[in-house]
Amino acid sequence: MPKHTDDAFLDHLADRLHALPGVHAVTLGGSRAQGTHTPESDWDTAVYYRGSEGRFEPRHLRDVGWEGEVSEIGGWGGGVFNGGAWLSVDGRRVDVHYRDLDVVEHELAEAEAGRVRVEPLMFHLAGIPSYLVVAELAVNRVLRGETPVPDGYPVALRKAAPDAWWGRADMTLQYALHGNVPLGGRVEVVGAVAIAAMQAGHAVLAARGEWVTNEKRLLARAGLRGVDQLLVDNSLELGELVERARELMVRAVEGAKG
Repeated sequence: MPKHTDDAFLDHLADRLHALPGVHAVTLGGSRAQGTHTPESDWDTAVYYRGSEGRFEPRHLRDVGWEGEVSEIGGWGGGVFNGGAWLSVDGRRVDVHYRDLDVVEHELAEAEAGRVRVEPLMFHLAGIPSYLVVAELAVNRVLRGETPVPDGYPVALRKAAPDAWWGRADMTLQYALHGNVPLGGRVEVVGAVAIAAMQAGHAVLAARGEWVTNEKRLLARAGLRGVDQLLVDNSLELGELVERARELMVRAVEGAKG
């Protein structure tokens, strides 16, 4: 494929993905959808299909012939983030995420009812909320087809998610304080504080009614970058590190709740 400008490249990419059997819509996400990208940023896309139709198959994406890795459905854990591909297209890095509309519509209804689950996912310290796929509907750019559109940040989710996330953060810190600190394991304590900071960050953003699609800027958005200084302060005893970090997180979460 000849070298394209970014706009022409995106048009070509969207057309090719939308032409795959069973694909109802194609979206652009990540920094390029939000206007915070650099020339080196990759291209985060998603293909929306309906699993109950049984028409979308990863082999069709593989057959396009782009260089890279194409997972099976469920290959990235089998939860709401259920697989995708890492590709090189026209010299550009492209991620393609699989999004089952049956699952997405279910999670939209769950979010509107204030029900939250957290699933493990590689590269995410705190894991991901089940409503991540709803956040994508709200912030991503639809390139082809149509996707559901949430009516703002659900009121019930805004009430439930902060407590759900802070509960996880507090338990993480309490375990670090009583389970790891007495054993003197600095790696375990620092790791627990880092995980709890991400969990608290989710609590802050949920309390504000702000969507989160990944952890990359979560701490900065939540006002929790102060944890950085605590983690590198070698004058702090391990127990004091946990307690100081918890104080910082409590202030941020309570402040977001108003």
